[in-house]
Amino acid sequence: MEPATPIQARIHPTADVASTHIGDGTKVWQFVVILAGAVIGRDCNICSHVFIENDVVVGDRCTVKCGVQLWDGITLEDDVFIGPNATFTNDPFPRSRVALETWPRTLVRKGASIGANATLLPGVVIGERAMVGAGAVVVADVPPGAVVAGNPARVLRMVE
Repeated sequence: MEPATPIQARIHPTADVASTHIGDGTKVWQFVVILAGAVIGRDCNICSHVFIENDVVVGDRCTVKCGVQLWDGITLEDDVFIGPNATFTNDPFPRSRVALETWPRTLVRKGASIGANATLLPGVVIGERAMVGAGAVVVADVPPGAVVAGNPARVLRMVE
């Protein structure tokens, strides 16, 4: 039996994709912007109105729902879910026209989920299989398997 032929990425004609590092089987929907330095894995679903900067890595089989911006310094490992309008930040003390030389690294580990409208401050690590509740404000690292919610986000329980 011959190996299956990979399915090329499907990019909607209204998307502005400068990156050449888009994995096979990934779908990029309407009005998405992906800058040249970004790396997107295989079989991802990048929904409409998503913006992805240069220094961003998205693993395999990730879903990034509508209205999300992934700024420089963000890495999503494999099988991550990012809910609609989740907000990532990358500057701990933002000022107009003042850019950092290096961005804090935000890491969402394998299998984690970020709920709709959650906000993640720069430099946090979301542990493997953790779940961030809708609207949560994450100001510190989230342990693997934890379910967090609130402002600031606090551990409610552990997933099984």
